[in-house]
Amino acid sequence: MGKIIAIANQKGGVGKTTTSVNLAASLGVLEKKVLLIDADPQANATSGLGIDVDSIEIGSYQLLEHAASAEECIIKTSSPNVDIIPAHIDLVAIEIELVDKEQREYMLKKAITHLKSAYDYILIDCAPSLGLLTLNALTAADAVVIPIQCEYFALEGLGKLLNTIKSVQKIHNPELDIEGLLLTMYDSRLRLSNQVVEEVQKHFDDMVFKTIIQRNVSLGEAPSFGESIINYNVSSKGAANYLSLAKEIINKNRD
Repeated sequence: MGKIIAIANQKGGVGKTTTSVNLAASLGVLEKKVLLIDADPQANATSGLGIDVDSIEIGSYQLLEHAASAEECIIKTSSPNVDIIPAHIDLVAIEIELVDKEQREYMLKKAITHLKSAYDYILIDCAPSLGLLTLNALTAADAVVIPIQCEYFALEGLGKLLNTIKSVQKIHNPELDIEGLLLTMYDSRLRLSNQVVEEVQKHFDDMVFKTIIQRNVSLGEAPSFGESIINYNVSSKGAANYLSLAKEIINKNRD
């Protein structure tokens, strides 16, 4: 049975999409079958895997509306073993459209749970908000990865996200686990980066992944070529970091 992992943080620019795309690609080259669901109206995970967003006719919007089955929404990507359910700007409207629906928090869960038998990992790239889209992702997920930028405001908003996760556990999804906190955009030369790492490790201890994602030029460049870091520059530090994270997640789920 596969595992559904949401990648969530309501703060923008913390490396959510970078993590979603490159973790998916890394798990894929480690021979795991992966489905990435783009649940962010910005559709950056979709374009980051080389898919033309404007050509999308069926994607996560239709999936959440239950207007198309998950199988109809899935597209193969050029990354080995990685499929995607793409997003389109249409997705912006979903929160308004779901608001009056019965069991609106469970729309994604109902649409994708059966796919767990077809994939080892299903990753959901969440929107940078705590709205209905993210709530659907957390309700559908078995676990959540929280990327945290190694910068001054890193811990700001984390309490809010952890409270949201607690209330999702209480009301919608008692099975939801925290897979781990992932430190991103780390620059060892900066005292601040090192302070944030220390602070997060001191507060959250075992919840923090051992792998830290370092600032890396190739990681920033890869999306503009529509490629994961693995396809773009496999010998880069960024690729090594994400492969290490993928191995850490695989080993954790073996226990």
